[in-house]
Amino acid sequence: MEQVLATALAEAIDNCQQMGLFRVKTPQKIVVQPPTDSKLKSPGDLSTNIALVLASQAKQPPRQIAQAIVDNLHLDDGLIDKVELAGPGFINFYVHQGWWYQTLLTIEAQKAQYGTLDMGRGEQVQVEFVSANPTGPLHIGHGRGAVVGDVLANILQKAGYDVQREYYINDAGNQMSMLGRSTLARYRQLLDHPVSFPENGYQGEYIKDIARQLVDTAGNSLLDKPEAEAIVQCTQFAKNQILGGIKADLKRFGVRFDQWFSEQSLYQQKLVEQNLEFLEHAGHIEKREGALWLKSSALGDDKDRVVKRSNGEPTYLASDIAYHQHKYQRGFKKIIDIWGADHHGYVDRLKAAVSALGQDPQSLNVLLVQLVSLVREGVPVAMSTRQGEFITLIEVLDEVGVDAARFFFLTRRCDSQLELDLELAKKQSAENPVFYVQYAYARICSVIRQAQQDGIALPTARDVDLKLLKHTDEIELIKKLVEFPALLRGSVLALEPHRLTFYVLELASRFHKYYHRQRVITEQEQETAARLVLVDSIKIVLKIVLDLLGISAPEQM
Repeated sequence: MEQVLATALAEAIDNCQQMGLFRVKTPQKIVVQPPTDSKLKSPGDLSTNIALVLASQAKQPPRQIAQAIVDNLHLDDGLIDKVELAGPGFINFYVHQGWWYQTLLTIEAQKAQYGTLDMGRGEQVQVEFVSANPTGPLHIGHGRGAVVGDVLANILQKAGYDVQREYYINDAGNQMSMLGRSTLARYRQLLDHPVSFPENGYQGEYIKDIARQLVDTAGNSLLDKPEAEAIVQCTQFAKNQILGGIKADLKRFGVRFDQWFSEQSLYQQKLVEQNLEFLEHAGHIEKREGALWLKSSALGDDKDRVVKRSNGEPTYLASDIAYHQHKYQRGFKKIIDIWGADHHGYVDRLKAAVSALGQDPQSLNVLLVQLVSLVREGVPVAMSTRQGEFITLIEVLDEVGVDAARFFFLTRRCDSQLELDLELAKKQSAENPVFYVQYAYARICSVIRQAQQDGIALPTARDVDLKLLKHTDEIELIKKLVEFPALLRGSVLALEPHRLTFYVLELASRFHKYYHRQRVITEQEQETAARLVLVDSIKIVLKIVLDLLGISAPEQM
């Protein structure tokens, strides 16, 4: 409907210009959407502000332009009941009630495919997320980033993109060497060869657990090995143990990856050095004080950046440059990186590097995920229990479950800080949003089962008089179902998967209110049939959204 009206409005604007009513540049895009100003009386089903957009060009009052457009607007019969002006120049449309009913036929025919879009047209997109250093278990911040990436990949796929999910394993550099040193120190301590623990070493209890596993595997064989060789072996062993735990945690969390990409492979294939040489030949790198500098300030960064230190050691930026060039060489036209909010200062320098590589910096999209704090009935929960320890993702999953954690992590924009109330997430009541949504699905399943027990078969929409769905609650529910494809489109364009939780919560809320106000199974056979079609359509859309969110849809609760 939005597209139909936008096309009709464009034709009306052309007609107005041909008649000399005003002169403007033909608008590239006409936005038609549900009214956002709730203060307007009877604001209609859809609205456009195009008259306000054109007013400055036309040098006429917006309402005068709006009236001219409406006077020259031609729409097919049966689509719109009424068009009116509102406020300073909004054009509001009241959609014919019969049009809303067509949505129920569409949902019934398309079922799980309802809302599927062809925006992507098969374009290859890579979503890289989590990518936590394999130096410790995942914490709740990683969990939030995991859900953002996973659900974003889901909605991109539903919008027609060819999506690859990737985890970048940061298994090179000083942090890995420190992991090996920390593990070796704990290993020696366990074998009664006390040594001083490395300054800035990894202090967590998990390092002791890894050292115990190493003793079980290697015995005391590392005690006689040269320090450097022992560190390498400890590093590899600890990395494998931690990475195995990360993979197991993410699998339990319902998060999958198509590719696990090792940073080490960039060095093994000499891609880091090759890309630095390419940039130097292209004039984007210069040598200063014995170090190599990327001239990123000329490409949108606030200053130049070191890519190779004076001691010959490459920086993290050097390997990130090689990694992203490798992404483009694999054919990805759109790249989405999901990082922790503490990396916000890194965005401009990486975009500058992408530009230096000859790629479009707009093709690189970076989402920043803010911190998660835990509370229990409003009281903050200590995030650190002892030195080197923190609240892990698995601890949260053990307490509140996968469904609640996934839903709560998406209840705000990813760049906003989030507070997770552990007790609320466990409640089986309307206060808990994920329970509230799942209960709506289970309640519909119960209604349909009851109908079948009463000998009422689930009818098909084409065999039902849908005009019997005339109560305000019923029309509002249908309108909410109509919104879903546009909601999905907006979520994809803005890269905001959290919009799904807002939508599904509102849909569930409207259904619960309807359920309490109206009986679905009534004494009237045709009315019952129409209402069963409606609630079955709601059930289908609830399931679609819960699947996109990676949350279960229980038929009984």
